[in-house]
Amino acid sequence: MKYSKKIVKKITDLIRADSFTIAEICAKVKISERCFYEWQKENAEFADAIKSAKGDFDEMLLAEAKKSLVKKVKGYDVEEVKTLYVDSGKLGAAGTSVPKIKEQTKTTKHIQPDTASIIFVLTNKDPEEWKNRINSELTGKGGKDLIPQQVDISTLSEEERKVLLKVGENALNAQDN
Repeated sequence: MKYSKKIVKKITDLIRADSFTIAEICAKVKISERCFYEWQKENAEFADAIKSAKGDFDEMLLAEAKKSLVKKVKGYDVEEVKTLYVDSGKLGAAGTSVPKIKEQTKTTKHIQPDTASIIFVLTNKDPEEWKNRINSELTGKGGKDLIPQQVDISTLSEEERKVLLKVGENALNAQDN
């Protein structure tokens, strides 16, 4: 098929409308995927139109997700309609009985706020107050480091000095190997 503004509009409208794959879009506008990718590679106007349409779809999707999240956080009402049918005694075109509405009831149901959605919003909108993680710091006696960077050997006993010397020798031997 020959490139035209009309076909570009059809393609971009499909991209904006739904999350169709490139293969589905190409089938709907009757072009090959190869043709689509060649146009995108060789025609900057086409590539920009596709990029813009994808951006529009992403913005719409984000807006819908936000609206849905707000509903899940606040809760919402749903109207349910139940219809009871009975036989009317009349026959339809196919020779089957035509049903008649005997009773119809409408009920409004309240859907409670969703706890997981509330937690999601709180942890993302106010992370300082609603963290999911715990920061812990381990220190030694008196708030000192558990593993000191420097050791004052004058404060060590003879036994502690021997252990420290042995640890140092082992570390040096490990580096040599």
